[in-house]
Amino acid sequence: MNGVSLFANVGIAETYIKNHNIDIVVANELLEKRVDFHKTNHKNCNIIQGDITNKIIFNKILAEAKKQNCDFLLATPPCQGMSVAGKMKEDDPRNSLIKYVIEFIKKLQPAHILIENVQGILKTSISVNGVKTQVIDYINNELKPLDYFINPTLVDTADYGTPQSRKRAIFLISKFSKWELPNKENKITVKEAISHLPSLESEEISKIQYHYAKKHNDRHISFLKHTPSGKTALHNEIYYPKKEDGTRIKGYSTTYKRIDWDKPAPTITMANGSVSSQNNVHPGILQEDGTYSDARVLTLKEIFILTGLPDDWHPPKWASENLIRQVIGEGVPPKLIDRLLTTIPREINGNK
Repeated sequence: MNGVSLFANVGIAETYIKNHNIDIVVANELLEKRVDFHKTNHKNCNIIQGDITNKIIFNKILAEAKKQNCDFLLATPPCQGMSVAGKMKEDDPRNSLIKYVIEFIKKLQPAHILIENVQGILKTSISVNGVKTQVIDYINNELKPLDYFINPTLVDTADYGTPQSRKRAIFLISKFSKWELPNKENKITVKEAISHLPSLESEEISKIQYHYAKKHNDRHISFLKHTPSGKTALHNEIYYPKKEDGTRIKGYSTTYKRIDWDKPAPTITMANGSVSSQNNVHPGILQEDGTYSDARVLTLKEIFILTGLPDDWHPPKWASENLIRQVIGEGVPPKLIDRLLTTIPREINGNK
């Protein structure tokens, strides 16, 4: 079965799709660098760069999808307008991108559709012909008349083979029958996923590709060395985050924080290279002097593993570390898509 991917980013979500006899042969992405990144990892896919809200671009993607007989559609529209990490504005224009996905589906009518977004989409409203309508109602109203079975659901990537907790809204849509969720799996902890990698301090480089430590300033290193696994430096009594003038820094308890060895990693965000952002610091190992090792953010190799990428996944050589970290934070952990496809309906089964 051939497939089309909308809002493809660099194609992380597509990593394991071929395991299910699905080839993503057409894709669309707005940003040039992400298109070039996608081309590196998905050489046989025709990715069309441009804004899907532009009629010419929309029709170009649709024509190619029809030409390639695409019977599967993956759509992961930008979610900042619905995300708790964003401003959650109902009038954010990105919220209405779902309309272009639905219009594309109505014109292509593939057998199977997988729409992924933040959990906020299940409660978000958009304007449809001037009427405020919940996204979930809009999808039902538009697609049920076309004989689609629609299964909106909320999942956590940690339940599906990924050592990272990331809650996502998923619409499993098929013309064959109701597309059910697969069974949940045992959660994989950070310790199980990355503890085999060598310990690193600021600026240290290992012999393992992509496993090198970012440079951090001395103040950050000082308070992180005195921060236990799973804790934030903000709660340290002596070695706490402070400005250059010595003023104590205040913040959310998820900032300046080491992740926990014994749980899946927290959601890896676009700001995963920053000590002061959410849950980005290595868990660390208690040393004989009472300090903790690895006073740094996670390495690229560590975030690849915690995202569920295979060992042979490589970003293009020209891509900067900041770009790689950003697209990982934006991307869909690919093992979630892999697991969801294990239950894709293969035969037509009765009526709705």
